[in-house]
Parts: sequence; structure tokens; C-alpha cells
Amino acid sequence: MKFFITAVIFYIGLITGLMAEEIEFIGIDGTTIYGDYYAGNDDAPLIMLHHQAGWNARGEYNDITARLVENGYNVLAVDARGCGNRDDINNRTLEALGIERLPFCEVLPDVISTLKFANEKYPNSKKILWGSSYSAALVLKVAASEAGDVLAVRSFSPAEGEFMGNCQPSDQAGKISVPVMILRPASELKNETNIAQFELFKASGYTMHVAENGVHGSSMLVTDRTKHNTDAEWAAVLSFLENVSK
Repeated sequence: MKFFITAVIFYIGLITGLMAEEIEFIGIDGTTIYGDYYAGNDDAPLIMLHHQAGWNARGEYNDITARLVENGYNVLAVDARGCGNRDDINNRTLEALGIERLPFCEVLPDVISTLKFANEKYPNSKKILWGSSYSAALVLKVAASEAGDVLAVRSFSPAEGEFMGNCQPSDQAGKISVPVMILRPASELKNETNIAQFELFKASGYTMHVAENGVHGSSMLVTDRTKHNTDAEWAAVLSFLENVSK
């Protein structure tokens, strides 16, 4: 028996002109995970978006998803158990469970489950992992262990410290065989831990990008959050995606 079932599928318009297929599936630890699938081009990679703490799939990624789909990419964004009710949008996974959140490293099964679900439901699509803050650390760990199922990984402001438990992103340096891109706002590179991590990833040959006027996590791509132009960040993101998709 497969580890998941698709329980509900219907279409909703989350973004003007952009239709989402709302999905739910059973993860590897029995948790029902909720998310949205956005169709780009059939032959394009599938980008799996994981949000940061304080956000959820729709809250952090609506604007970003629209841009990715506009460029032809397929997108799967999920509500993980690392908390996230913001902008009057609830985290559906946590809401169904009736809990606030799990410690960040304990959300790892959600990232693994999403990849396994995607491999079953969209077997012909190449998979790209995308994480933000705590989930940026988790996607690096999954990329190191599931490299055969992953085309590339994008990690925005990967969180490091005691609060990440056994999911420290620096532990994955040099262990990932697929292309990796790490992005941080310049403001975060005043912290010794972040500087050390950045240099370690750079020495590992990963693609590095510093957002001069960026903010934490994937939100560095959203102008309304940075209050600055994000063209340089989007150019770096789309160039990386184009290169790994060839």
C-alpha cells in the first residue's frame, strides 16, 4: 500500500488569473498534509515550496508562485507543521491537528513526505526543493539524503542554531550532489554564525547570492516586504532555475 492517499482535490482561484488544485495527502508519519498545486508547463520541473515560521504556503508564496508559474514552472506549496498563520490565512495542516507547531527539526517528515507524494503523483516532473528559514535547513538535509529524487535545491536564509536540533544546515555542506543555491540578505551577514555558514557553503561550491536590500527567507523576493526593488534576486533565481532545468 502506498504511504499516502489523495483525499480531496478541487480547484480554487487563490491568485487572480491563477488556478490552484488544493490537495491533501497522508505523510510518512500518518499526518494529513495540506497544500496547493499550480500547473505551469507539462515538461517543466516541479518546484516544492516550504514556508518559514510565522507563515504558511499561501501567505508566504502567493506572489512568488504567480511569478514562477508565469515563467512556466509547476509549483507545489504545502502547509508544514513549523507554524504559520499570517495575513488572515490559516495553516491548514496545523488547524486540522489542533496544535500550534512542532519543533523545527521534527517537521522534517513533512518535507520528505511532500517529495515522496510528488514522486508518486507527478512522476514525470523533475523535482526542485525550495525552503525558507527553518525549512531552508530542512530541504538541504533532504537533498543530501534523497539526491536521486531531486534535481536541485534552493535555500533562503537557512536557519542555524540550537533551535534546529539535529537539522543544522552546515552539517550538509559538501554532502549534496545536486546543484544548490543559497540566498541571504546582506543584513544577516553581520552575524558570526551566518558568516561562517555562508563561507562554508561557498567553499562547498554552492551558488551564493546576497540580497543587498533583502529580508529574511523567501520574502526577499517580494517587493511589498523588502520595500526595495527585487529584480536582482529574481534574475538570480530564474537564471539558476533555467540552468538546472536544461
